[in-house]
Amino acid sequence: MRILVLVKEVPDTWGDRVLNLETGLADRGASDAVIDEIGERSLEVALSYADANPGTEVVVVMMAPESASGSVRKALAMGAASAVHVVDDALLGADLGLSAQVLAAAISRAGFDLVITGNQSTDGSGGVMASMLAELLDVPSITSMNSVAITESEVSGERSVDGGSMTASAALPAVISITERLPDARFPNFKGIMAAKKKPVDTVSLADLAVAADDPNAARSIMIAVAQKPPRAAGVKVVDEGDAGVQLAEFLISNRLV
Repeated sequence: MRILVLVKEVPDTWGDRVLNLETGLADRGASDAVIDEIGERSLEVALSYADANPGTEVVVVMMAPESASGSVRKALAMGAASAVHVVDDALLGADLGLSAQVLAAAISRAGFDLVITGNQSTDGSGGVMASMLAELLDVPSITSMNSVAITESEVSGERSVDGGSMTASAALPAVISITERLPDARFPNFKGIMAAKKKPVDTVSLADLAVAADDPNAARSIMIAVAQKPPRAAGVKVVDEGDAGVQLAEFLISNRLV
């Protein structure tokens, strides 16, 4: 079994998040860079299966600048056997379309039985990567899984739907995304940190993947304007002098909330 896990380096959620008003991109130097927590949980799902099933190979895949090599090594220290690190300056500001095309090419190049990713990142919050990858890879997908069971031939689990939950399964190879209801990730121990220094990292570029950043079939969105979020204005205070109900109704109607 070969499981590929997508991990992403994001600005720490405990730090400041600043938008560069010139480029429209997040200022990733404004706070510490960390592996997204949902990516760590995805890795934990794969590692837990590998612990119980000898012969399972877990590979992390990250698309990020060369400066993210520390995060790649952390994923290896947690227990992944190897990593694929996609590095190319042309990917700065890549949209979901281009990101999906690049990651799908990297996944195909590495080979896989199962791809695991988070339901959405804490920086972009697109929530569609798993579905886009499944489409490009031409394999089934199950998204937003709250539990995961893996066998040699299929992956299954529970996912929430409006008014309840459902159990879904897909034959391998497949792509799945998980939610924060899956367990927290393990911490790298000293042995894992030392072992990570010798684990292989395959650093690849767009040329290696035969993907062109200016391919019109890849990037489909263009930033046309960006502005800083205005400060929060004071709310409307309703003073009850016998007509509070009327004031509230008028406020809701004027803001098209009813």
